[in-house]
Amino acid sequence: MYRTLTRRKASIAAAVLLSSVFTFSAVAAGPEVVSGPSADPKCYVPWADSTKFFKFPKKEGPYRIALANGFIGNTWRIQMIKTAKAYAEQPEVKAKLKEFKVVSTGEDVAAQIAAVQNFIDSGYDAIVINAQNPTAFTPVIKRAKAKGVILVAFDNILDTEDAINVNVDQKGLGEYWGKWLVDNIPNGGKVLEVRGVAGTSVDTDRHNGIHEVLDASGKKWDVVEVVGKWDDGTAQKASADAIATQKHFDGITVQGGSTGTVRAFMDAKHPFVPVGGETENGFRKLCAAHAGEGLKCASGGTGPAQVAVAIKTAIAALEGEVVPQSVKLPLATTEDPNFKDGENFYSKEGDNFFVGNSFPTCGINFTAQEIMGQSEGNQ
Repeated sequence: MYRTLTRRKASIAAAVLLSSVFTFSAVAAGPEVVSGPSADPKCYVPWADSTKFFKFPKKEGPYRIALANGFIGNTWRIQMIKTAKAYAEQPEVKAKLKEFKVVSTGEDVAAQIAAVQNFIDSGYDAIVINAQNPTAFTPVIKRAKAKGVILVAFDNILDTEDAINVNVDQKGLGEYWGKWLVDNIPNGGKVLEVRGVAGTSVDTDRHNGIHEVLDASGKKWDVVEVVGKWDDGTAQKASADAIATQKHFDGITVQGGSTGTVRAFMDAKHPFVPVGGETENGFRKLCAAHAGEGLKCASGGTGPAQVAVAIKTAIAALEGEVVPQSVKLPLATTEDPNFKDGENFYSKEGDNFFVGNSFPTCGINFTAQEIMGQSEGNQ
């Protein structure tokens, strides 16, 4: 673990050093800060009352837009990439795009920053980012601003007001899971916490939300943390190892890879316990099938379609429409006993997709055929 953290710190340091070598002769000229509401108040909901509203200079389309993704090694990210490509292929969106480029760079922060830099230098109009680290992009954000390139971060957002952020309340999701455990484990106890990708804002925010609720409950908790990387296979192995070592848990909270975590408990013949997990179809299938045996679940999260909201926001900004600096999207939540086949999970479909992959308030809906017909590779 120490070596892993050391390499991660070194990578971030290299990323910052890489970005800091750039000098800017142009004077940074960002958007005009204007009064709200946004151009589409139902879709572009400001994060808070204090959120600023931006109006960028209008550019004539069609536009060149890039998606700079980091980590790709789990079902959510794969579905996200496919959803982005499917959205870009929808006729009304495609008509506004001259080019849509997708690159995934893995967990290397420096590589993702270099990809964003390359898109800026290549003259792209807007770049959509799922950031591997929220704070390492400061120099490249300044360069984008100087060049008039619009940055829209989503899911794992950027710690800046010089880019547009699109996200759900990730800390609130952690609080939702924490409250489920507090409400369903009367006397406190030992909890397995399966975390996501280390260093990302989503993992940190969800972790903090969980622990703030548990700490405030007045109950005694012993939380065992493992890293699941939001991936079923990784989460299943990490959970199995934890069960072998700890023998017994009173509850589970899992950021992603929920299906794998529950299966690890089933394989170990561990009694079912309350679980706060994500929105994977496989997880919800298990929750519905085993509710009578003690598997009490709260399933919450956000569909990978938030990438489509980010692209939509980028286009609106390029067209000179008013948008919030920080856009808040709704969570999708369902808990026992409200799992309904054909409504919020699908027993006849596979496990490896996230349910609720739409944002109707933004006019964003996808069929399975639209998404699965796409690839997760770079383009």
